[in-house]
Amino acid sequence: MEWTEARVERLRDLWNGGLSASQIAAELGDVTRNAVIGKAHRLGLSSRPSPIKRSAAPVTTLTERMCHWPIGHPREPGFHFCGKPAETDRPYCAEHCAIAYRRKKESAA
Repeated sequence: MEWTEARVERLRDLWNGGLSASQIAAELGDVTRNAVIGKAHRLGLSSRPSPIKRSAAPVTTLTERMCHWPIGHPREPGFHFCGKPAETDRPYCAEHCAIAYRRKKESAA
């Protein structure tokens, strides 16, 4: 694979259009995602925020004595943690402890 002027220009257009490196690689063909990232870096194209990075996590408002049971999906609006008082020596409230922990079955004597 060779980075011709036409391919570089197409890369610039797709990059500025907001496509991911994987999408650009598929569009250009015969090039990997990492090759696209490397070329974009060498061309000095503007970096974009990682889709993995998140802003301050909602858990920062929780204390050790609050239920840490997640409610919803972390990448969707409205995601939060239960926050009710946690059971002693447990990370969850009574309701969520009942879901998270199961008693061992007593063995037959």
